[in-house]
Amino acid sequence: MSDVDLVVAGAGGGLAGALRAAELGSRVLLIDASEHFRRGNNTSMSTAMFPGAGSRWQRELGIEDSPEIFAADIRKKTKGSADPLITQTLTNVSAELVEWMADSQGVDLHLITDFHYPGHSVDRCHSIDGRKGDRVLAHLLSRVDANDGIDMLVPARLVDVQTSSAGEMVAVIEMPDGSREEISTGSVLMATNGFGADTEMVRRFIPEIADAVYHGSDASRGDAIRIGERHGASAGYLDAYQGHAALAVHGSTLAGWATIMHGAILVNTEGRRFGDETCGYSEYAAMLAAQPGARGWLILDERVHEACLAFRDYQETVESGALRRADDASALAQVLDVDSEVLAETLAAADRAARGEGPDEFGRTTFEDVLRPPYVAIKVQPALFHTQGGLLVDGNAQVLRNDGTPVPGLYAAGGAAAGISGHGADGYLAGNGLLSAFGLSYLAGQASSLQPTSV
Repeated sequence: MSDVDLVVAGAGGGLAGALRAAELGSRVLLIDASEHFRRGNNTSMSTAMFPGAGSRWQRELGIEDSPEIFAADIRKKTKGSADPLITQTLTNVSAELVEWMADSQGVDLHLITDFHYPGHSVDRCHSIDGRKGDRVLAHLLSRVDANDGIDMLVPARLVDVQTSSAGEMVAVIEMPDGSREEISTGSVLMATNGFGADTEMVRRFIPEIADAVYHGSDASRGDAIRIGERHGASAGYLDAYQGHAALAVHGSTLAGWATIMHGAILVNTEGRRFGDETCGYSEYAAMLAAQPGARGWLILDERVHEACLAFRDYQETVESGALRRADDASALAQVLDVDSEVLAETLAAADRAARGEGPDEFGRTTFEDVLRPPYVAIKVQPALFHTQGGLLVDGNAQVLRNDGTPVPGLYAAGGAAAGISGHGADGYLAGNGLLSAFGLSYLAGQASSLQPTSV
């Protein structure tokens, strides 16, 4: 008899898999490689946005949405390059996931309607008050602690998955002192994120963002890809990633893209805009990285500032002292240390576009309102948040071999699996990282519990 029914490696999105499996009667061992995972993993550092297409919150507000509409948005954003099976799988489970999180796990989710994320044709992102992932993580961990079916071992790193002489699956776990333990198990879920912390892999697969700040878990070292490859598994979309162009230089907090969607603009260190900011925060990271000094300034006003205080990330940026204020355009130029005439023309051009007096030179169509003095400025830098390529999986999150057959008992989720962002950074839709992490984990926990595993 196996020691446990399921080993879950990764206490971020993997929590969904552990809780779902335990709910269905499985004995679960949950491990994480980092002792600081409660504040240092990607779920913790996220804005806690969970897309759910056709959720009851949408229905209550009369918002028409469906997995098909969501999938169409993904195809449009990725220019048709997203994996069709994973896209169908995650869009189909998205509403079920958010409703399960609320009803079964007590996460106090609500639909975000105060601003619209780039690429989503309707409001479908669900979050909690404060919109911060560490609060979701803390709540789910309290559920794990109260669940007799889940044991937790931290820090402990999954380094291999083997098959014993008796035909059992064995999870090889490395402890901080270098010693190893072997756990016999029915299944293994690798929810260990991607390879953002492995600088060599980042430079190899996504060189355009290799020099940006990495703002993610230090345990995201590509372990799942290496383990999967030893089982003949296929990896794909390794050039896909989620970047962000609004990481505050002062304090390394996330200023957030809600600033942009409420009307802020982003200029380079010369005081010039360089694109349509509303195309998406992920692809804008590489665009900012290509600017002089790879730095820029978010420019907003008090209206935008007040609107963004709903985000705990933005509150932390304010608390860090990153905001600079200026009474007028001339004073703002001094704060930014740019030519006052250049900045004045940048602001004037953006104002004309916001008023509808002419097309924006970069094609931006959404400004919400003009920016009015006094101004607020935040110096920002590009960041890599997490990679979006990984092991190819089926509709149950089971890892696939090169010949398309599943590896018995081996599952992957989140950055350990190929996501739904297509190639590069411009296919990323807000919340799709968490959807991949939690959605695939949920499906893996369910499948590993309901389906017999043979090795």
